[in-house]
This record gives sequence, C-alpha cells and structure tokens, in this order.
Amino acid sequence: MKNSWKEYLSEFLGTFGLVFIISSSVLSNWQTGGSLSAVGIALAHGLVLSAMLYAFWHTSGAQLNPAVTVAAWATGHIKAVTALGYILAQLAGAVVASAFVKVIFSGVSPQFFLGDTLLGTGVTPGMGILIEALLTFFLVLTIFATLFDKRATPGFGGLAVGMVLTVDVLIGGHLTMSGLNPARSFGPALLSSHWESHYVYWIGPMVGALVAGLLYHHVLEKK
Repeated sequence: MKNSWKEYLSEFLGTFGLVFIISSSVLSNWQTGGSLSAVGIALAHGLVLSAMLYAFWHTSGAQLNPAVTVAAWATGHIKAVTALGYILAQLAGAVVASAFVKVIFSGVSPQFFLGDTLLGTGVTPGMGILIEALLTFFLVLTIFATLFDKRATPGFGGLAVGMVLTVDVLIGGHLTMSGLNPARSFGPALLSSHWESHYVYWIGPMVGALVAGLLYHHVLEKK
C-alpha cells in the first residue's frame, strides 16, 4: 500500500461511518424503548462494517480498527509508519463521529453516555479482556482468511466479516457491548469523559487480533 493522504482519508471516513452507525444504533434503541433490540443492534454493527469494507477496501484496505492495523503490521502487510498513520486516522474518525452523535442525540439520558462500551453486570475487567480478545480473534481471523489471503474467493470478504461481527455482538453485547475495536471505544469515551475500564477495550482486542493474525500468517497462509 502506498503511503498517501487518500489512504488516511479512507481510514478516517470508514471509521467515522462505522462508529457513527454503531453508536447511533445503541442510542436509538435506548431512545425508543428497545425497539431495535439486541438483534437490531447486532445487525447494525455487521451491516455497516460490511458496507465500509466494500467502500474503502480498494483505497486503503479498510482496516478501520487499530487492532486490525497492528495485526497487519505485525505480519508484514503494512509498514510501521503507515500503521501509525492509519491508527491516528481511525481514532480521529471515531472522535468526529462521536461528536456528531453527541449533537444529534443530545436529548438522550446522560446515564447512557454516547453508546460507550461498558462492562456488563458482574463482568470483571479480567473477564472483559478475555471476552474482547476471543471475539476479536474470530473477527480478525476472518479478515485474514477472506480479505488478506490471496487464495480467498474474491468479493465475499466484506460479507463474511460483517456476519462474524454480527454474531460477536449477539454473543458479547450484554457482557462487554462487544467493542472489538479500540477506536470504536475511544471516540465515545473521549466525548463523554467516561474512562472506566477503558483499558479493557484496548488490551483485549489487541491481544485477540495479534494472536489471530500471527496464527493465520505463520500457520495457515500459503507461502
């Protein structure tokens, strides 16, 4: 991948769309008394990720997630300077998206913040890290298998990755809100000043993504 402003802009826009739709789905569900339901929120996660992957894969690789970018760097798919630029663009996109969410949903009860990722009742930080790592592992393993691997059937990667995220949110939504993406957690946390257990949403996804990426690259990917 060439190191250019267009790639960074693609990562910014893709992450902006991802975080805006995810946070908006959570807050819309709250505002309408649960009309979207857990299934609706999970579908919003999966569908917007699929859309952003198809929209920006050809311009930047549509990583849209610092954990995915770190795994891509660790396996030699991108250079360190590009990875750093991607992560900064992703975090910026998440922050701007959260600012729009804050304006649009200003009337929503402040106790729900901006769709922040929160640990469920009885879920300890250690358990939260484990859950985030496992769910991110499945997500990133699918990304490597369907998008990074040249042997994969072209055109179906975005759909497959969106399906995995949908299932991840159905499983982990009530436990950790299925962050699986440090940028998705960082944007709402910064705009709502809610940092409780925020490290869970960096450590878990990073560990899960690295294990998945290294496993696929060194064991499953054809050299």
